[in-house]
Amino acid sequence: MSTFHRPRALILLLATALASGAPGLESLARQRKPVAEAPPPPPPPPPGPVGLPDRMVQDAAAYDSYMRRTVSISAAFTDAGAVSRALDQARAYEPKGLVHGAVAYAAIAALEDQDFVASLRAAGNSPEHRQQMAAYILANPAYVYSFTDSQVAAGLAREALGPRGLWLYADGKAVRKAAYDIQKEGWSKAEVTDLKGRLAAAEAAAGNTMESEPERLAQERQSVTGPDPLPMIAPPLAPPYTPLVAQALQLAAIAALGEARDDDYDHLAALTADKDTQNCLGAAKRNFHQCLAVAKPNYEDVFCMGQHAMMDTGACMARAAGYEPPPEVPPPAKAPPKTPSRKKHSNA
Repeated sequence: MSTFHRPRALILLLATALASGAPGLESLARQRKPVAEAPPPPPPPPPGPVGLPDRMVQDAAAYDSYMRRTVSISAAFTDAGAVSRALDQARAYEPKGLVHGAVAYAAIAALEDQDFVASLRAAGNSPEHRQQMAAYILANPAYVYSFTDSQVAAGLAREALGPRGLWLYADGKAVRKAAYDIQKEGWSKAEVTDLKGRLAAAEAAAGNTMESEPERLAQERQSVTGPDPLPMIAPPLAPPYTPLVAQALQLAAIAALGEARDDDYDHLAALTADKDTQNCLGAAKRNFHQCLAVAKPNYEDVFCMGQHAMMDTGACMARAAGYEPPPEVPPPAKAPPKTPSRKKHSNA
C-alpha cells in the first residue's frame, strides 16, 4: 500500500526544479501574459427626439387657426359683406377635427414643462422600458400622474383649452348683442342674397378637413420640439382631470419618451377623441344650421353666428377643459299690469 503524500511529493518536485536551474515561480509569473478582459456592453440607445406625429401637429395647428380666426370676429358690423365674411370664419370647423386638434394642441402645451419631460426620459432608460411605459400610459392615464411635474404639465394643458373657450363664448355674446343693435340700420333688415347657397356652404364646411394657417403650423412644429415654446403660464392642476386634459397629458408623456413617431399616429389617435365633446360640438353645429335655414335678414344671420357658432362652441370647449361659462343674466321681469282701482263713493 502506497504511503505517498502529495504535499511531500510537491516539495520534492520543486527542489528538483531549483537544482536543475529551471526558472523560478517569480520568473514564470513574469512570463505569463495577461488575460484580455471582455469590453463592457454598449449603453442602450437613447430615446428618440421629443415629438408628435406630424399629422397631429397639423391637427393642433388647425385648431389653433380656427380659434384665433373666430375669436377675432368683430361685433362692429357695418354692412352685409362684413356679416358674410364673419360667417365664413365662424362656420369652418368639423367637430371631430376640432377635438383632435384641441387635444394635440394641449399636449404640445404640456411638453413645455421640461422637468416633466426629463423625468419620463430618465425612467425610459432602454427601448424595452420605453415601449412598456408607452403601453402603460395608453392603458391607464393615472400612470402618468406619478412623474415629476405632471400636475404642472396638466395645468398647461388645461390652460391651452379652457380660456380660449371662454373667450369665444364672450365674443359670441357680443356678436349676439350686435344682432339687436344693428336692427336700426337699413342694410341689416335686407334679406340675405342666395339663402340656399349660404346654408349649403355652411353645411359643407362642417364636413371638410380643417386647414391650418402656414404660420400656425410653423409655430406648432417649433413648439413641439422645444426651440419655440408656446407662450403659456398656468398653476399646477391636481387630478381628477376632464377627459381632454387627461388625454393631452397621456399624449405628451408618450411624446416625451420619443414613442410618438409619424408611424404611431393610428394607434395614438384614440387619445385625441372624446365623444362627449364631439357630441356637444355636433349639437352646436346642427343648431347653427337650423338657425340659418330659417334666417332671412342679415341681423338674423348675426344672431345665429353669435349664439350657435360662437357661444355654443365656446361653451363646449370650455367645459371640456373643466371651465364653466358665466351664467346668462336673465332679462328683467316685466312688472305686471296694474289693475285700475275703483274709487269708493260715499253714500253721505
